[in-house]
Amino acid sequence: MASASFVKLNASSSPWIGQRSFNQRPGSSSRSSAARVSVIRAGSYSEELVQTADPISRTSVSLVKTIASPGRGILAIDESNATCGKRLASIGLDNTEANRQAYRQLLLTTPGLGQYISGSILFEETLFQSTTDGKKMVDCLREQNIVPGIKVDKGLVPLPGSNNESWCQGLDGLASRSAEYYNQGARFAKWRTVVSIPCGPSALAVKEAAWGLARYAAISQDNGLVPIVEPEILLDGDHSIDTTLEVAERVWSEVFYYLAENNVMFEGILLKPSMVTPGADHKEKADPETIAKYTLTMLKRRVPPAVPGIMFLSGGQSEMEATLNLHAMNQSPNPWHVSFSYARALQNSVLKAWQGRPENVEAAQKALLTRAKANSLAQLGKYSAEGESDDAKKGMFVKGYTY
Repeated sequence: MASASFVKLNASSSPWIGQRSFNQRPGSSSRSSAARVSVIRAGSYSEELVQTADPISRTSVSLVKTIASPGRGILAIDESNATCGKRLASIGLDNTEANRQAYRQLLLTTPGLGQYISGSILFEETLFQSTTDGKKMVDCLREQNIVPGIKVDKGLVPLPGSNNESWCQGLDGLASRSAEYYNQGARFAKWRTVVSIPCGPSALAVKEAAWGLARYAAISQDNGLVPIVEPEILLDGDHSIDTTLEVAERVWSEVFYYLAENNVMFEGILLKPSMVTPGADHKEKADPETIAKYTLTMLKRRVPPAVPGIMFLSGGQSEMEATLNLHAMNQSPNPWHVSFSYARALQNSVLKAWQGRPENVEAAQKALLTRAKANSLAQLGKYSAEGESDDAKKGMFVKGYTY
């Protein structure tokens, strides 16, 4: 592949990342104050990640920009088997591989899905699965010009020495697993870690989250996968929206510092941030315009324009809330493609329509298209909540929710 090099400035000479580290004490000399320029050599997959043939359409468009294309977003169906089992249990189904296959097959074979969905994050089981007719799940996506993605982290575990916080495991063996996922057809990856505002968050937890995300991103790019960078700031708590903004700015400053330290190519990543909202238990709720203002303020302060796409998570918001907030953020031009990477906010209505019955598959697929189209319109800044169902207005926040 090309041997082109990319020149970028380190944290101390770049305005969007030159903030003092969240865990760095005033006066610390651990990071040089002198400006340095590092030359980052393009890896063997750099052209594929950024500027050449998309493996789905085989045309000269960017893979990242295929995912971050107008009016489209990401369908996240990467729940672990245990979490998928909880979804199935909500409609009275046992957590068996056959039932998980049936549900995910319903989603991925929805006719017309590619009009609104550009990528789908899969769990490992689904990436290697086929439909009941013997077609690979990844081929179902390819046929609709939807890029297959893969969840690569191994989940959250307690972080020793922290304030009852977590860290995300999965770096061991990630390179070999990523190569295997690439060979199976995946072209982007997702790594989710979390930050808890009620727990501080501690400087240790923020640094661990940022470093883990950066190492994952570098390994992913080295193996041909576009990394989605996701430090989710949990909704849990009674804090104000101003507190969320402050924490979000600190977290993303740390994340981009370590992304730069690990020579991650910003043109070849996507972000999956939380929207800046009050804590779920805060007495004052924020309207979509306020959430959009705070969220875009955070992004403009911390995210370089080289990043192609911001694919928001819904984080327990109701289906309609997630769509309204996305719509509000797209009322004026942004430096990035601002879109969605929703799980529950796309699937809730689908499960209720399906109920595990074969005769309801068509109705469930129509429910998925309805939500996907609504968020497509929101990405374009053209959504209206008129005619939304009561179910779409019901919040889905679960305290201490785990995937």
